[in-house]
Amino acid sequence: MKIIVAIKQVPARDSQLRLNSAAKWIDEEDLTFEINEPDAYALEEALQLKEKQGAGEVIALCLGPERAGSTLREALAKGADRAIHIVCAHPETLDPLAIANLLAGAIRTESPDLVLTGLQSDDLGSGQTGVIVAELLGSSHATIIMEVLLQADAIRVKRELEDGWFQYIQMPLPAVLTIQSGLNRLRYATLMGSKKAKTKEMRIIEAETLGGQAASLDRIYPPDRQKQTQMLTGTAKEQAVQLVEKLRFEMRVL
Repeated sequence: MKIIVAIKQVPARDSQLRLNSAAKWIDEEDLTFEINEPDAYALEEALQLKEKQGAGEVIALCLGPERAGSTLREALAKGADRAIHIVCAHPETLDPLAIANLLAGAIRTESPDLVLTGLQSDDLGSGQTGVIVAELLGSSHATIIMEVLLQADAIRVKRELEDGWFQYIQMPLPAVLTIQSGLNRLRYATLMGSKKAKTKEMRIIEAETLGGQAASLDRIYPPDRQKQTQMLTGTAKEQAVQLVEKLRFEMRVL
């Protein structure tokens, strides 16, 4: 089985984010970057599926600037067999449809049995890319996947729904799945894996400029933080009643 895992490089989760001078994106000068956490779970699921089969190939696919190569090397060190880097200097300027077009173009050349990606990215969080890729490829797809079981010519997946409910679906191959975070325990790259990663293939594709974007990012804003103090008056009993009402009807925590 050939599995492609679409991963994204994002700022480290503990980064202090500041807007750039144009207020169109964050200032990346002093940031460190890492693999998008939901995509890390997709990679882990792909590696475990390969190990269960005892054969197959896992290909890491990433769209991003030159620095994204380090994230692909990390994926190779964890066990991916080879990598594809779609070099794009400013991926934040592309909408999910444009990104999906570039990813789908690279995926078509490989004809994989399965495409995995994270549920959404930690930076933009649109949650659309994987689904659009499936539509462009004409593949069956499912989202919020908690379990993948391989069958003869199909897969059976477990989807997470609301209020603790789950849905089980049998799907034909090829398929595209978006993986929920927490599906597996993530592995670390070993020293031997890091050494092997240096010799593994990484194919470079230059991204072409795509027209007809459905959306563009004009400006971003930092969260507006506000503090408000309300004083409760009356007797202790009256204050308690007011507090319960606010917790129940305004904050909705009761």
